[in-house]
Amino acid sequence: MNRHESMLRIAASSDISVLLLGESGSGKEVAARFVHAHSKRAGGPFIALNCGAIAKGLTESILEGHRKGAFTGASEERLGVVRSAEHGTLFLDEIGEMPFETQCKLLRILQERSVMPLGSCDTTPVDFRLICATNRDLRAEVHAGRFREDLYFRLNVFPVKIPPLREREDFEAIVQEIWKDVSDGAKLSAGEITSLSTRKWPGNVRQLKNVLQRYSLLKPYDITLSKLLDEEFLEPATYKAAAEPTALYNTKTRRITETPEWNLICSELSKNSGNKSITAQKLGISRGCLNYQIKKHETAMSSPRRRGS
Repeated sequence: MNRHESMLRIAASSDISVLLLGESGSGKEVAARFVHAHSKRAGGPFIALNCGAIAKGLTESILEGHRKGAFTGASEERLGVVRSAEHGTLFLDEIGEMPFETQCKLLRILQERSVMPLGSCDTTPVDFRLICATNRDLRAEVHAGRFREDLYFRLNVFPVKIPPLREREDFEAIVQEIWKDVSDGAKLSAGEITSLSTRKWPGNVRQLKNVLQRYSLLKPYDITLSKLLDEEFLEPATYKAAAEPTALYNTKTRRITETPEWNLICSELSKNSGNKSITAQKLGISRGCLNYQIKKHETAMSSPRRRGS
């Protein structure tokens, strides 16, 4: 069993607040659902909220809910995510992106374990388990003044680092599990697993799943996994070089500003049987510039100093 999985199982055995740390796409929500599923709250709801998607002006309503008629358009009562997670788990993804003013409201909810819906004067007790996730360094965010220090200490009770895919010891098991979900159930071959394992996967599990979904659709059309991986991990510079001909020989690009060396001019003249128009076009210079270079070289070759050498 991996260390982070052991930590998740330990966390699941209690009601402690968990802070999941890791790169984007590394499976933090999967880890949160794992903790919920193995906890005593497994029978309750699992409510997830992306903190980066909280719209200004709707903070109170999203977190604490609102009463009917609390504002224009409030035609019915809404519970909000906190009360919706009653007796279950509230998962706040990308907690590092939560607006500063929203952090104040979350801190109060955690301190008082109650909410006050918009349009109400009474507080309502709440019972939920909190799991947060972030790909940011929250201590650095606190130091920069973008994250409340008191909230950070409320959240950082039981931190668990989710390793990136390239560091996972159970890489093959992860691949086969995803492949089982996206395909007809047949396992990938050892060669295919090796091809996948040699890549760095900057997008982690999310990127891996995207590639495997694509492969499951294209495999019946004789598209190989190696081809898909080469396309997925094609370097931007390589792609540009492959997509665009060299400027020197691309007649549709702007002319180059530097004069080619004489040996290159001679080589192109020879290739084009002395045709100056074609040679100038290939070199990316004007015919006049080519004539000037030829005349300049002939003059240099016929000078007394050159003849005497």
